[in-house]
Amino acid sequence: MENNPVGWFEIYVDDMERAKNFYQTVLDTSLEKLVVPTESGVEMWSFPSDMERYGAPGALVKMEGFSAGGNSTLVYFGCEDCATEESRVEKAGGRIHQAKMSIGEYGFISIVIDTEGNMFGLHSEG
Repeated sequence: MENNPVGWFEIYVDDMERAKNFYQTVLDTSLEKLVVPTESGVEMWSFPSDMERYGAPGALVKMEGFSAGGNSTLVYFGCEDCATEESRVEKAGGRIHQAKMSIGEYGFISIVIDTEGNMFGLHSEG
């Protein structure tokens, strides 16, 4: 494999407005609507990304026939200090599954659950 193993991620949601508000609040960012064919029945909002920098771009996705939650892939969002984003989770309607904890030389993580039942991680060096 010549490139980073993840090239894109999608987080499936049942209520796009609720999910957008949650991620925009917790990550203190704005999502951008992606243009998809109207007949596809898919709505997508992408996270900010820079193709020249490390990491994988991705989006929230609402698609008929694909429910949120219960999936087995864990996405980690990079943070300056994961405790900052973690502190916004419950106010935004989510739950904290694992509060900030050390992972040794690799930094710190928090594991949280969004308003749609999806679990994701927050990672920081400090």
